[in-house]
Amino acid sequence: MAKSEHPAVWYEHLHTEKYTGARRGRIHTPHGTFETPMFMPVGTQGAVKGVGTRELKDIGAQFILSNTYHLWVRPGDELIAQAGGLHKYMGWDQAILTDSGGFQVFSLADARKLKEEGVTFQNHVNGDKMFLSPEVAMRIQNNLGSDVMMQLDEAIPYFETYEYIKESMQRSLRWAERAQVAHKNPDTQALFGIVQGAGFKALRTESANGLVGMDLPGYAVGGLSVGESKKEMNRVLDFTMPLLPEDKPRYLMGVAAPDSLIDGVIRGVDMFDSVLPTRIGRKGTLMTRFGRVVIKNSKYKNDFTPLDPDLSYYSPNPIRREQFGNLAQYDLPNYNPFQNLTRSYLHHLFNANELLGAQLASEHNLRFLLQFMEDMRTAIENDELLAFRETVMEEYGYNKPNARLF
Repeated sequence: MAKSEHPAVWYEHLHTEKYTGARRGRIHTPHGTFETPMFMPVGTQGAVKGVGTRELKDIGAQFILSNTYHLWVRPGDELIAQAGGLHKYMGWDQAILTDSGGFQVFSLADARKLKEEGVTFQNHVNGDKMFLSPEVAMRIQNNLGSDVMMQLDEAIPYFETYEYIKESMQRSLRWAERAQVAHKNPDTQALFGIVQGAGFKALRTESANGLVGMDLPGYAVGGLSVGESKKEMNRVLDFTMPLLPEDKPRYLMGVAAPDSLIDGVIRGVDMFDSVLPTRIGRKGTLMTRFGRVVIKNSKYKNDFTPLDPDLSYYSPNPIRREQFGNLAQYDLPNYNPFQNLTRSYLHHLFNANELLGAQLASEHNLRFLLQFMEDMRTAIENDELLAFRETVMEEYGYNKPNARLF
């Protein structure tokens, strides 16, 4: 099939890991082609907190996720459309995924009234009365111009009753159908459906079958990583992922813990996102190959070693080299800001309340996860994913008793 016959966003399969079935592939978008499995940094309000777009490219970011609700509230989707879309507005020429805004409506806003038509609520900034429906969510995201748009669904607690979850899931299916009808730019933007159903196999099956019947460009699994155990999340993925098409991208929402990234990939996930790396980074917690480092602790005051001796700064991502050129300094073994950044210095920055501390910690955590995914892609290509998992579990500290993880 010629490339012109593909939808706006499409998946190319490259390799299946022979021991686990994990997928290695690429996602093609109007703003470039990107390697999977991938982790997507979250830029809620059109910016990844503390990290600029140039730095994001240097460390290997591919997709960025932004938030429909927050951009709708401010500065407004119509203003962003006037600026030429979110890519131009934020100075990012690679892929953007926007969520539907539903999670924030149900978690941040007050005085919600949920009906079949949509949800009426007061926004969290000034208390204005607002109405979000599948059609409104599509209008906002069409104005934003994101490469991947998510359907509006209801964010509900994992441990609700079967009856409530069934009703909510079926409503979300109907909302997906309405979103597909309302979508104005199918040639340049892809609408992903969201599989719901909490921990109930029958409901997840009904949700997946309904969405797959719509022949959408991609599918997400929602309603996980919301308080259930990791064992429970894996159980749900075990029976949900086989329901989704093998020739479409698969996205697990809100996951960033290293063990969960590996377990999700083993079960067929291609895309992940989470605010975790920047949120904990701003508070002084670092992700390293050997587990978490709480840099504010006094024991790091005189520690002049790097945070993670194996963490590179510049990504070998060919996209970066295509855009910036094969610059010689990127190839020098000692040209690595992360290796020149000592624990003592970062401890000092946080102790002195310097903004640079939060910025460097956030950038470090993102690079850790992006390099983690690069290494995982290599492990899949070499059919060594189980050995990679075993090494991570041991080095990161998952095998230690009472380990403090993420």
